[in-house]
Amino acid sequence: MNTRIPDESKPIIAILTTSDKRLKFCGNRSNFRDIIRTGKELGYLVYVVTVRDLKLEERFINGFIPSPSGKQWYSIPVPLPQVIYNRVANREKEELKPVARKIAQCLEHPDIHLYNPYFFNKWNLFEWLHSSRFTSKHVPTTRRLRSPGTLTAMLKNHDSLYLKPESGKAGKGIMRLKYLADTALPYRLQIQTGKKNVTYKTASMERLWSRISKEKGTARYIVQQAIDLATHRGRPFDLRVLLQKNSRGNWGVTGIGARLAGARSITTHVPRGGTIEEPSSMLEGTFSTERAAAILKSVPTTALLMARQIERASEYRLGEMSMDLGVDHNGGLWFFEANSRPMKFDEPAIRKLSLERIFQYSQHLSQLPD
Repeated sequence: MNTRIPDESKPIIAILTTSDKRLKFCGNRSNFRDIIRTGKELGYLVYVVTVRDLKLEERFINGFIPSPSGKQWYSIPVPLPQVIYNRVANREKEELKPVARKIAQCLEHPDIHLYNPYFFNKWNLFEWLHSSRFTSKHVPTTRRLRSPGTLTAMLKNHDSLYLKPESGKAGKGIMRLKYLADTALPYRLQIQTGKKNVTYKTASMERLWSRISKEKGTARYIVQQAIDLATHRGRPFDLRVLLQKNSRGNWGVTGIGARLAGARSITTHVPRGGTIEEPSSMLEGTFSTERAAAILKSVPTTALLMARQIERASEYRLGEMSMDLGVDHNGGLWFFEANSRPMKFDEPAIRKLSLERIFQYSQHLSQLPD
């Protein structure tokens, strides 16, 4: 099965992933099909390539493209890409030596532009945002969880805390700690497992720390002030912002969604029972129509400030990220999370523009001087 370069003025784009013995390659095939289809409509040659098949010393390599029906994938010879859209699926794969080596080689390659080379680490994100006076006011108090002393110190100023793995994803491993003074068992630790959570109660910090240590294992954690979030039908929600660079290489807001926490969930993540909602209706459930509109209007400005600061502090070329922002009862915005490999947004208008922006930014990258 042959392919050709549709337009020499447009860069060849590879979606980078890792190989899989049974499925040929890892990753979200539906997402990859959408990207390749959009690229074809816009006149770009796009294909999926594994780290193993990305042989940087060759002019032609093996890439994958879907059949017209989309049900099968074919391996075909394709030219080496000029732009690489990094979709290595998870941190474990990213940290494998062959993967880390290949990404480093791509970053050094004179004719290839790879962006979003690495997943974000939560601690790094909060440090980066704390270091700018423009963004630090939107960041909850955050510490690295090193000892029971960290919890004791944080509980002096905050009666509710979140414990989060530095390298977590989709809410996995998050715990919430509440301190209820004047009760027999003042420490209340909520542990999220799937769509449910269990609460562990104890009177002593020693026992609490023992349970936390058992839950987190060897993973590194941060501990963070819990923000008193605005609620809708008694449940907290947050805003999910997709930011991408455009054809001029500038950050823009592709879209804003909302996620409502599940009935018994301590986070708003959809895999944990959260639901996709309309941002304005969430805000109007708590604030007046005018106040809700004003809050929503402030989201892009705040998110763009943060995206620029994250990229500047990371010292890597970034082209997209999703961001979770909480809204408190006063309408203030709080940064909770950013993801350098955003999951696809299900809102149709956001999804359509997000696919187009991949090619707008790729075109910009291809025109940069080597």
